[in-house]
Amino acid sequence: MESTKKYTAVYWLLFVASVAAFFYVYSIGGGYCSLVLPFNTTFLAKALNIM
Repeated sequence: MESTKKYTAVYWLLFVASVAAFFYVYSIGGGYCSLVLPFNTTFLAKALNIM
């Protein structure tokens, strides 16, 4: 259980970083922001222990 909580915190940080990357790419490239969406959804699912 301890290691699962440890990795969950890492996945939350990665999710927040990927959301920041999404808005950064959106501000520069607009349509290319969809390239970051798989990272957003994957890290959110792992942070919520769905995957």
